[in-house]
Amino acid sequence: MSSQIPASQTPSSETQPQRGPADRLSLGLSSAAARMGGWPWWLQVTLIFVAARLVSACVFMAAAIHQGTNPWFPPAPDYWNFITIWDGRWYQEAADNGYPSVLPVDANGVVQQNAWAFYALFPFLARGLAAATGMGTLPALTLIATLAGVGAALVIYQLFREFAGKRAALWGVVFVSTFPVSPILQVPYAESLNLLLLSGALLLVVRRRYLAAIPVVLLMCLSRPTGVPFAAMVGLLLLWRLWQRFWPSGTRPAPVSGGDDDPTSLRSLLSLGALVLVAGIGALAWPAIAWATTGELTAYTRTETAWRGHDLVPFKPWFDTGRMLFGPVLGVLAPFVFTALFVLVMMSRPVRALGTELRLWCACYMGYLLVFLHPQTSTFRMLLPLFPLALAVALLSKSKAYRGTVVVMFVLLQIVWVVWLWAWAQLPGGGDYPP
Repeated sequence: MSSQIPASQTPSSETQPQRGPADRLSLGLSSAAARMGGWPWWLQVTLIFVAARLVSACVFMAAAIHQGTNPWFPPAPDYWNFITIWDGRWYQEAADNGYPSVLPVDANGVVQQNAWAFYALFPFLARGLAAATGMGTLPALTLIATLAGVGAALVIYQLFREFAGKRAALWGVVFVSTFPVSPILQVPYAESLNLLLLSGALLLVVRRRYLAAIPVVLLMCLSRPTGVPFAAMVGLLLLWRLWQRFWPSGTRPAPVSGGDDDPTSLRSLLSLGALVLVAGIGALAWPAIAWATTGELTAYTRTETAWRGHDLVPFKPWFDTGRMLFGPVLGVLAPFVFTALFVLVMMSRPVRALGTELRLWCACYMGYLLVFLHPQTSTFRMLLPLFPLALAVALLSKSKAYRGTVVVMFVLLQIVWVVWLWAWAQLPGGGDYPP
């Protein structure tokens, strides 16, 4: 009996389905992802962040080609000049010349824009790096911001691993790294430094290493104005732990690796109380420094409101903006609708998986924005500290199509953000919308 296969059944290139370019690309990406899966976690996270920053750099360079006349440099600047505009120049001012001892005012006594609106840790680090290496202030600011962004991605991954598996945590890092305002993590702004310190502080709180979190929180309070909501978060956490200790409901929090065995023990409560006290002091440190230097009790708040054009009145700016966007009736309802939607998000299943500490942080930070923020185009950038929600987005579905679509939409919105807000184009009334 012949064992030969009939010619009609013999495999050949003519009978095999031909793979198109899309199939080959998908196969190549899957193969690369499989190989990457065996690499150390820190290398994977670093490569994810670097790849995201390269994409953002391409967006910046494409927008720079079309940059016209602007207050800083000739049209069509190179990448390095283009990313140093806006607040980067204020951080350079603070690094090179420090902070004014007398607040600049106009003829009517209204405080003008000045460096006190920009916290000192970031520019002072750049001053030290510039002095040690001889590089310029703006390159030093850019280098620190980028390295801090890498560090933030690594810490965020470790934080996400407290609540999810490796794959979901990596996708959470992908979402943070490609978020529509994530290009801010590679420009001379303090966002990436603050993100590093904030994520580090949250990781230590989640692990119940409250005393170790104290120096991190103090540095965080000197990087950007996140001290008030953080102090509120740990204060509410302390109240919750006290409730669990003295009015137990039948269950206590599970022990956490690396933390206290019992989060309601006296030792743990005292440590958390110390963190609450220090966080409260740290939240007031920068306004107090501005007061001590200028002799003006409200030096910091008056400087902050110089960009708004009116005094700080809690909650009011949200209703003013609502009326401007939606009219006199719907505009009044808009802040309540927005708040209700956020509450629904916080009650959703993926967000509940984030644990008590991260949910408290998101709630307190959003509450802080509702009380003090003047909603404008910079609001998009100020949503970055809500980064724990990126893990909830990753946990919403394991579908590759869903997660890939989110990344694509984020990158497209990066283009919108850079072209609309980062690139400067004078408005009819003068100036431009800030990023």
